[in-house]
Amino acid sequence: MERAIENAEKTDDIEVIREGMKLIHQKTNKTMESLGVKEIKTEDADFDTDYHEAVAMVPGMGDDKKGKVLDCVQKGYTLNDKVIRHAKVAVGQ
Repeated sequence: MERAIENAEKTDDIEVIREGMKLIHQKTNKTMESLGVKEIKTEDADFDTDYHEAVAMVPGMGDDKKGKVLDCVQKGYTLNDKVIRHAKVAVGQ
């Protein structure tokens, strides 16, 4: 991060700064995964109170969307299969 900040001060090219941030994000994710931290999957998932926290209920989505995660507001994570932060999601009602 220190190198990214230092290099960001040397350029006005936003694309260079954006690419540097993406590389830092990817490297951080790989490091966290190697330590046992995994993102809780929410896409096309059934709502599960063990992993998800409902922050919104969306009515009128049809029976096929009832009890399904429709949108992820904030990602959740597990550490060695133990939840360290629940995924905050919108759920079909």
